[in-house]
Parts: sequence; structure tokens; C-alpha cells
Amino acid sequence: MPADLTRFEDFELDAHNYCLRHSGKNLKLERIPLEILLLLAGRPGDLVTREEIVEKLWGKNAYLDTENAINTAIRKIRLALGDDPAQPRFVQTVTGRGYRFIARVTPGITPEGGEASHKIQAVPSEATATTLGERVQRPARDEAFSSPSSGREGTSTLKIRRRKRWLFVVLTTTVGALAVLGFILTRPIPMLRVSNYVQITNDGQAKQGPLVTDGMRLYFAEGSANHRFLSQVSASGGETSVLPNSLETPSLLDISPARSELLVASSRATTTSSVWSLPLPTGSPHRIGDLLADDGTWSPDGRDLVYVSGNDLYRARSDGTAGRKLVSLAGAASWPRWSPDGTRLRFTVTDNTTGFSSIWEISPDGKMPHAILPSRNQSHSECCGCWTPDGKYFVFQSTREGKTEIWAMLEKRWFGRTSHSPSQLTSGQMNSLAPSISSDARKLYVIGQQLRGELARYDSNSGQFVPYLSGISAEFADFSRDRKWVTYVSFPDHILWRSKLDGSERLQLTLPPVQAAVPRWSPDGKRIAFFDAAPGKPWKIHLISADGGTPEPVLNEPRNEMDPNWSPDGNALLFSYFPIFEKTAPESLGVYVVDLGTRKVRKLSGSDGLWAPRWSPDGRYVVTRSLDSLALMLFDFKTQAWTELTRGVYFGFMNWSSDGQYVYYLRRGREPAVLRIRIGDRKVEEVASLKDVRQTGFRGAIWSGLAPDDSPLVLRDMGTQEIYALDFHAP
Repeated sequence: MPADLTRFEDFELDAHNYCLRHSGKNLKLERIPLEILLLLAGRPGDLVTREEIVEKLWGKNAYLDTENAINTAIRKIRLALGDDPAQPRFVQTVTGRGYRFIARVTPGITPEGGEASHKIQAVPSEATATTLGERVQRPARDEAFSSPSSGREGTSTLKIRRRKRWLFVVLTTTVGALAVLGFILTRPIPMLRVSNYVQITNDGQAKQGPLVTDGMRLYFAEGSANHRFLSQVSASGGETSVLPNSLETPSLLDISPARSELLVASSRATTTSSVWSLPLPTGSPHRIGDLLADDGTWSPDGRDLVYVSGNDLYRARSDGTAGRKLVSLAGAASWPRWSPDGTRLRFTVTDNTTGFSSIWEISPDGKMPHAILPSRNQSHSECCGCWTPDGKYFVFQSTREGKTEIWAMLEKRWFGRTSHSPSQLTSGQMNSLAPSISSDARKLYVIGQQLRGELARYDSNSGQFVPYLSGISAEFADFSRDRKWVTYVSFPDHILWRSKLDGSERLQLTLPPVQAAVPRWSPDGKRIAFFDAAPGKPWKIHLISADGGTPEPVLNEPRNEMDPNWSPDGNALLFSYFPIFEKTAPESLGVYVVDLGTRKVRKLSGSDGLWAPRWSPDGRYVVTRSLDSLALMLFDFKTQAWTELTRGVYFGFMNWSSDGQYVYYLRRGREPAVLRIRIGDRKVEEVASLKDVRQTGFRGAIWSGLAPDDSPLVLRDMGTQEIYALDFHAP
């Protein structure tokens, strides 16, 4: 049986306390590397194959990129041990096979015992202590009875000795109880883990959380922002089917405690969603009062609802009546969830400045709002949590450096103690999203996401989208005035590139952590304007030479700038601020012009509440959209007047035609398409249907552009988003 404590050189590998120490000091080592090190050190000198590692850690049906995960773990082990892979002292690589632990190992404590110097001495029980006390005291007691002075003095001496014996028993028992209590309170948290990844869906559709289950089936939303619908699949896997309903662009929010209804938000040509109840397995949806919400959830007893509107959290009865505000937050709230005992509410808050999200908690009456893991919020973006049915664990997703994994933390310990030290559950090449726990707490359901796109151009002759620029995974394509050069942002890593149209002279212009978006060529083709949307800081507009160099920020301000547009002479930029990260007051938005010579900024008169502007090629017009994206507005520099260009659909990305006669735009909803409107007579016509085109893009947003011949461009979704079931091992 392997030792609980393994020593090699100055290191101690403690399997019981699940840690690695060097010269008595704990070293930081994540779960997967520590598991592999325990496996290797437990078999010193033996070859441990990669297949054995995979089966031990993830099971035979692992869906993640185990090769990359193992390579990363071995690097972290060597970094912790100070081991050189070229001249290893501890871990030797056997090329193509696996690894061998080559250091001399000295075992420590084992379950059967071990080194005497490390044995834990057992505390005597009360019975043992009494026997021991009697054994120690008996000679003196016998002596007292045989003493010639057997009167008052002998009786007094006997009482004193009995009292001492009793005190000894009490003291020994107390020490034993305290030792047991100390062990209970300080013992290490049991290790959580997952294994045996099983793919549940295989329909190729993009999926959105949450995932909810009635025990037999899983329910979820599929499709894109242009066309979304509700689907279902057996919890054991199989064919996916659409859940019939009449709701437009539905978003799944929750399932009722009785597992008989779905809570659904529906947006009908508006950014604000009404809230509905959809009976299971079939039935007509009915609206819940007059509630308008972005997200929501039922209470554990089904009597109340908590719902989100913007930055505010509300509570109402389950029929939508008696609504009242619980709390106003500093950022946009989402994903509210009650604890199973109904004593706490948790939800996600997205910071309006940085775009980072964190998990918060309040009492059901709205008191004591606070972040759960404040120390992690500077480096991790966390969201979308849920409790296990017994409330013992809280499971959530965490994103760091573009990679999203599932974590969990123990909520309850003995005597009400709570631990907020999360443990990582998943690790792999895919992102793991939207965790959900089965009602028996044996399964963890996640969306496994692998992002990839294909740049495609609409061919009017065939009526289809075909690969463009060799089908590169890129979006935000923009072309120089002479139509010889293209700049674009690779997906999903958000890196800015430029090249000639034939792909030659390709040059990378930005490096991480910059996340470039919406690049625009200057009129002279020498510079490119773009905005950096990296999380953790405000979005900033930058300029960079087309030949490369250091990006130069245009302004120094703490707001989220977006969508730079060049003036025809190249001396100014038009831009706006991102409304989701700004205050909701219309005056906080608008269309702005910055002079690149003086860096002075002016706001276009009458542009309150407008955003995402586009400057016409001749510089006469600016087209922009309203705050709710339901109207296109046109500004004429000649007349200095605004007019409504068109209204009635949910407008997406916009582009001017090369001759400035048309504005192309996305129509979202059940009939997504690329449309165009002629400026002269306001005539609207459909250019290309997007109903059967799966799209992806920057953080889930949908982009469209125009090729040099004004044919529409889109980023077609070629990635995978499928649901997986994992065995959930919770001690």
C-alpha cells in the first residue's frame, strides 16, 4: 500500500493532506499536476504510460485534449520541483510512452504505520484512562489501608487520592475530545473530482446555458442571436428535438421545483424580454404578470421569483405580483440562483468598466450584498453558478486568459464552518460552460465549446455563402481604399492582422493580452484604427501602423470606447461608447468626433442615446442606431439635422456600400437576413437570408461586413458546442 508521505531529496509529497512541501514549506501545485505526481512517485522507477494517466484522472471516455493537459501538468511539476527535462532528477520522459519517477524515494507514514517518529499517539479513552489510573494509584491505596493510622487521616488521604484519580480521568477525556474536535475542524477538505466524460448531444448547433433537467431530459436554448429556439434531449444522450412553442427568440432561465414548467424570457423585436411559463412536456406558454426581465429563477418552494432587470435585482410572487426591488448593483446582474434551503441568493455581476464578472451573494430580503471570491476577481471572470441539491457544494465556471473551466467549492463543514477555496474540476482544450448538477448529484452537465469560424462571402449567383480568403477563421474584415489590402481579426484569439487580398505579405499587428475588434483602414492606407476590448480594463481605441509597431491609444479616459471610423481626410475619428458598460441614461451615450491632431473631442448635437456610428465614404452622413437598436438614425452634416432612416426590426451590424448610396445591416429574429436601405428614397430590400447560416463571433456577437464588390461577408460557425455528462464525485 503506498505511503501517505513520500520523501525525495528536500521534498515531501503528502497524499493525506494533498500537498507538496519543500523544506517544510507548502508549494503551489494545481490538482491535475499533483494527481500525476502522486501517481508517478507512488511507483518510483516504473514506467507510467500516458494511457494509465488518462484513465486514472479522467476515465476512458475523456472528451478533453488529454495530451495537452498532461504536457501542461508535467511542465508545472518540473517547475515546482526545479527539474530540468534535458537532465532530469525527478521526472524522466520516455518518448512516445509516458514518464518515470527516477528520484530515490523514502516512504513516510502508511495506513499500517510507518516511521515511529511520525506516528500519531492515540489519546486514551475514558475506560482505558480509568484502568490506567487504578493501576497507578492502587499501591498507594493499599498502603493507606494497611497504615497504622487508619482513622481520620487514612480516610482523608483516600478521598484526596480518589479526587486526583477522578481529575485525571476528566482531564484525559477532555484532552481526547478536544483532539477529536480539532481534527474535525482542521482536517483537509475532501477532494472533488469528475470523470467519464460522455457526449450527450451531437446536432452541431450552438448552445446557451443554463442547462436544466427534470431527471429524464435536459432542456436548453440553441441557435444564434439571430435565431434562437428551445431544445430537449434525453439525459442519457440521443437525438435532440425542438421544444414546440410560439415564443420569439426564447431564452431559457430556470425549471420549476416540481420540474413541471420552464421559466422562459421572450423578446419580440425588443431588447427587453417578457417572462413566460412553459408547461412540460407540452403545453401553451402563459405570461407571468407584466414582468420584464433579463434573467430570473424560482424560489425552492416555487412561491416566489427573483428576476433581473439591468443592474437591479427584484423579487415577486410566482404569478408576477407584489414585485419589489431587492438591490441595485454596480454592474449588470445575471444568473440568479437560490440556495436549496432558501436562505441565500447568488448571482453574477458584470463590472461596467472592466467587463469582468464575479459571483455575489445576498440574503433573500436584499441585505448584505457581497462578492463571494473577491480576491480572484482581478484575474478570473466567474459566473453561472449552481448548488448541489443538498447545498453542500457550489459549482461555477471561471475564465482566465481566454480559457473557461468548471470549479467547485465546499459550502458546509462541521459546526457550520464554510470554505471558499475553490477546486478546479475540468481541464482540457475545450471550454467548459454553464454547469448544472443532476437531481441525484451524480452527474455534472456542461457545454463543451471549441470555437472556430470560417469567413464566408455571399454569392448572388448560387444564392449561398462560400468560403472567402481561403475560409480563414476571422471577422471584422476591412479593405483599403485601393482594394489591395485587407485587415481582419482572427477568431477566437482576437489578434489583428493585415495582408494582401491573395494572402501574401501577411503580418501580425497585435499580441495578447490585446483583443482587437472592428479595425478600419485610414484613407491613405498607412494606419489602422481599432479598439482593444481585453477584459479587466476599459475598451480603448488605438492606432497602429500598417507596417506594425506599438499600438497608440487615442484618448486617455476611463470609459469604454468602440467603433472608430475615419473621416474622409484622415484627420479625425468618429466613435461612440458601449451602452452595456455605460449608465442607462441616454445623455451618457452619443456620437463623438476626436481630432487626431489636437485630441480634442466634440459630441454631435442631438446624438444622445445613439451608438455604433458609421461615417459615409464621402463624409456627408453618419448612420447610427438607437439605444434599443430598433431604429436607424441618419445625420446630415450639410443640414446638421437628424432623421429616422427606418425602424421596426432589431438592427445588427451596419456597413456603408462603397459608393455611399446604401446602408447594409443585419436583421435579427426569426427571419435573420442582410438587408440594405437606399439613402435616396429609403427603399429596403433583402440581400441575403441568414436563416440557415450558423454564425459566431466576438464574445457571441454577430458580425457582417462587405467585400470590395459589396457582397455580404459573415463569420460562419465551424466550431462545436455540445453537451457532456460527467460523473460527479463529491465526498
